[in-house]
Amino acid sequence: MSSSISFPVSIILLLLHLAISASAAYPGNSYKHEEVTLEVDDDLPTLPDIQWRSNDYLSRYYYRNTCPDVEKIIYGKVKEWYGKDKSIAAGLLRLHFHDCAVRGCDASILLNHERSERMANVSKPLRGFEVIDDIKKEIEKKCPRTVSCADILTAAARDATGMVDGGRYWTVEYGRKDGFYSYDTEADELVPKGHESITSLLELFQSMGLDVSDLVILSGAHTIGRSSCGAIQDRIYNFNGYGKPDEPIDKKYLNYLQRKCRWASEYVDLDATTPNTFDTNYYQNLEKKMGLLSTDQLLYSDSRTKCIATALADMKSHTYTQLFGAAMTKLGKVNVLTGKDGGEIRTDCSVVNSHKY
Repeated sequence: MSSSISFPVSIILLLLHLAISASAAYPGNSYKHEEVTLEVDDDLPTLPDIQWRSNDYLSRYYYRNTCPDVEKIIYGKVKEWYGKDKSIAAGLLRLHFHDCAVRGCDASILLNHERSERMANVSKPLRGFEVIDDIKKEIEKKCPRTVSCADILTAAARDATGMVDGGRYWTVEYGRKDGFYSYDTEADELVPKGHESITSLLELFQSMGLDVSDLVILSGAHTIGRSSCGAIQDRIYNFNGYGKPDEPIDKKYLNYLQRKCRWASEYVDLDATTPNTFDTNYYQNLEKKMGLLSTDQLLYSDSRTKCIATALADMKSHTYTQLFGAAMTKLGKVNVLTGKDGGEIRTDCSVVNSHKY
């Protein structure tokens, strides 16, 4: 356990660096998205976007000539689904992360065949597949064989997040291709399950071209959504097999969780205080020992992540959502397939065109 760390100016500079390193999220003074116009702070620093492997073809204007209404179609469909079920926002965010964590952002999570990522144990709680299928069908009517499922999922996660109270849009660059391969074993091996060490999480993020700041900032996605009680029962009843709960849990919160999670099939909010608002209360909860997952609470006890988590807890939610959008932009570029030799444009997001699996 690390000792209490003060909040120096250097942490502010670190977080501003995050905004600089992902400036593609804020390419100008305003971003218009159908009915919404979002103003971006004029004093936000901008630098050329960092280039990760194989993303040279990504562009905000990739579909300008081939499918100019693509963002309007995606936004409209997500808005329709969100109107029926607001929890779909967290579902699409999680689906996008699971996709990018395995083989990069190539829509491999959407493939629906025996032993695919979608069939993995870690994928069982995932939601949002029907939303992507609905969007894809509509886009195929207007722009057949043009827009990839990987691009659709990336944009849908962004749009859904922006619809949440307190959420914010960020600019998505397009041009991803869809992958051919998907294996359940890879998903079960790579995707975090909520009980990993910080070292394991950092190794995963570093393998994706992300860093410790991205880990802490993207963990804030847990400000919305729910977890199955099965994911935390060991933590609240028999942590590490000792027959006792994990120590760094607030006693009142522990009592609530033990009453709420008698059955593994029940669900509990990831953010105990404002589960329907995209804000920094997730980080403030960690200071109060009210992180739901072990991996959440460890962000506040590990010296490599605590100073960043503390900084975010003290930050205005409006500023945090800018950083979240910047980190999501980096996530959406992880190991993407682009160009003529990378992947394909699926006509059905659940099946590869050439049946290579």
